[in-house]
Amino acid sequence: MRFLTHNGFFAKTKIPFQNGKEGEEEAYILTPPSKLLIRSEPICLAPYAMGVLASSYIEWWHHSKKWITEDNELSLKESVTGKSIWEYLNEDTDTLIRFQESMAADSHIFQVALKECKHVFECLGSLVDVGGGTGDTTRFIHEAFPHIKCIVFDQPQVVANCLGTQNLTFVGGDMFESIPSGDAILLKVCL
Repeated sequence: MRFLTHNGFFAKTKIPFQNGKEGEEEAYILTPPSKLLIRSEPICLAPYAMGVLASSYIEWWHHSKKWITEDNELSLKESVTGKSIWEYLNEDTDTLIRFQESMAADSHIFQVALKECKHVFECLGSLVDVGGGTGDTTRFIHEAFPHIKCIVFDQPQVVANCLGTQNLTFVGGDMFESIPSGDAILLKVCL
């Protein structure tokens, strides 16, 4: 707790003794960073934290020294398991759901940045979110700037069941072959 308090994740405070005794005792309270992990808060990064701290992901990093020194084109995940991230995710529904929840939570923090950086989007007529998954980030942009024609571009199986609106569409394809054109390209997370 001292380490987390020193780094601002929690703060120390004094509270009255709970058993009726005179005086105070030391306690810990939440700070803005720790509130981001509370599921009932409007912006919650708990699913993201759970995703990046999953035991399988941590296991991959134990092999990073070998991966860095190897002379190959494989990702860390492929080097360790022999599978792409998508092959791995599609093997287990629970893992895929956890991954999607993690990416959606990461997109929610984008709302905060969006409010501070409105000027970046105000002049756009169109935007393509490459690797945009199920469109959470793009929906935030679309809600704030309904005049922007937004395209979420991801693998066909990712966007197959996603529903768009008049100015929000989902397009399946391979970013290594071609990307739909737009005034701006958003590359938030590409795996």
